[in-house]
Amino acid sequence: MSDSKEKRFSDLSDSSFLIQLAYPALQELGLDVERIVSECKISTQLLRDRTARFPHAAQVQFWRVLEEVSGDRNIGLHLANVVPVYRGQVLEYLFLSSPNFGDGLRRAQNYQRLVTDAMQFELHVDGDEARVVLNFCGDGEPELRHRDECFVRFLQRYFEAVTDGAFVAREINLSHDAQGDIGEYQRYFNCPVHFGAAEQSLVFSSEILSTPSSHAEPDLLKLHEKVASKQLERLSRQDVVGEVKQVIAEVLELGQPSLESVAERLGMNERVLRSRLTEAGTSFNQVLADYRCVLAKRLLSRTDESIADVVYLTGFSEPSTFYRAFKRWTGLTPIEYRQQKQQKQQSSQTDKA
Repeated sequence: MSDSKEKRFSDLSDSSFLIQLAYPALQELGLDVERIVSECKISTQLLRDRTARFPHAAQVQFWRVLEEVSGDRNIGLHLANVVPVYRGQVLEYLFLSSPNFGDGLRRAQNYQRLVTDAMQFELHVDGDEARVVLNFCGDGEPELRHRDECFVRFLQRYFEAVTDGAFVAREINLSHDAQGDIGEYQRYFNCPVHFGAAEQSLVFSSEILSTPSSHAEPDLLKLHEKVASKQLERLSRQDVVGEVKQVIAEVLELGQPSLESVAERLGMNERVLRSRLTEAGTSFNQVLADYRCVLAKRLLSRTDESIADVVYLTGFSEPSTFYRAFKRWTGLTPIEYRQQKQQKQQSSQTDKA
């Protein structure tokens, strides 16, 4: 299940690097960053920790809020135009230290998951024409057209930068219909833009693939590839945690999931699962407790489910056991937690009014 194509949309994740890339650009555009951070529930960790990940599904809310705050129907395009091209990310160094542009592209393909699970790019070469095709997940969400336009425009700017201006797009293909000011697309991409296309892609001359990198350095390339490989291994180790959570979600109402029963559903030996969770820096009991805690908080704060139903839905056999566990997790009883959340919601509604 490590391949993003086999994952559910809700299980996909992005690197916090994307938020850290966007943050100064939002400020440069003069947007209400505090409101955006608040409404999108962007944590301090996401703004500071480059190893953190966040659910890709959160992008739907992110772009919805951005369009609302900015009043800009082309916000993805405009954000991409001011995002810093270089931010010291390992994929940047891989590109720059590769012998040429084509080699950099092919190497980046191997490590694109370090940026996001939800997009895979492919390089196609046909005679004198080359295409970088971007395969996005979740294209059914209308807000994600901003994400797609932002990615495509940013990649165009990035390709121009790493080739010292040699990269020139012949055309841009976008799978969604045109929105907002159509002339804006032409001005920003500076080439023909096709909407409702069968793919999202950047089309360019295949000769550009042989453009040498002015920063090519074989020894540094080996070092950067080693760092990228280690980061990818660490990310792969985290996959098992998501797989375990998915099984827990499916069986929790039936009672207390066990390491043995979850391992069996995943088609692996109990000892192997325990070992893989240890490598990911956790344990089965910790994953189960974390999942129960998040689920209980969500049920108490966002639904009217009775405490008895919350006990059942989180897989506890006795209310007293649930109460003790919840108090250990939050320092509050379930009733106190619900009341606290209700008070905050009422206060927030009053402030908006």
